[in-house]
Amino acid sequence: MPRVLILSSHVAASPVGGSAQVVALARRGIDAVLVPTVLFGRHPGLGAPGGGPVPIETFEDMLRGVQAAGALEGLDALITGYFASADQVAAAARTIDAVRGANPAARIVVDPIMGDHPKGLYVREEVALMIAADLVPRADLVAPNAWELAWLTGEPIPDPLTAVHVLGRPVLVSSIDRGADIGVVYADGREAWLASHRRIDNAPNGTGDRLTALFTAALILGSSPGEALREAVSAVAADIMGPTEVRLESLA
Repeated sequence: MPRVLILSSHVAASPVGGSAQVVALARRGIDAVLVPTVLFGRHPGLGAPGGGPVPIETFEDMLRGVQAAGALEGLDALITGYFASADQVAAAARTIDAVRGANPAARIVVDPIMGDHPKGLYVREEVALMIAADLVPRADLVAPNAWELAWLTGEPIPDPLTAVHVLGRPVLVSSIDRGADIGVVYADGREAWLASHRRIDNAPNGTGDRLTALFTAALILGSSPGEALREAVSAVAADIMGPTEVRLESLA
């Protein structure tokens, strides 16, 4: 069975973060190992979430336990998501290096969870800066939303195709405005695809988390990037709106 290590949030009563990714991957027949960065009762956007950040000592000790269990050697991918502190980001960078050493073929997927429109940055700036400096350069795929891509590239309206060269990494960019539609772009410098569908009013939290997990799952299971994009976007849209027409077009 394929296996993915997730370094992100556990939110007990909201389908978001790493806990939502575990469910999404399990439905695709992929074993997910979650090392949580925070333990929340619900999404903070709903009010006081309950719980709090995982202390760095506990976070690092859990990672040592995962490594001692031999779980790094068989990984197909590692996904990073929400971090509560710069120390956690530094520990994640060391874990990526350990995964590379154990299995160079494992995919490293960095979802730079740091902000959105219209809220702006919702993690501490030092956390966002360390994600950009320590995790993005280690990634095989960077999976920001459009606002996060703008922050990472310094471009107010970033072009995902140009961002590949700015970041030096393939990108999976969500929340691309297409007028009455909303889209997701995958680009890697050789090929580029846009998957779009009608805009969702009041889209729930967690769609980006599931998109990243499902795209990664599709790649692990053998889909091409274009096919993986269509599969992931279709699945997320169907969860929210039911069966939905997703249009896939080449941008290359």
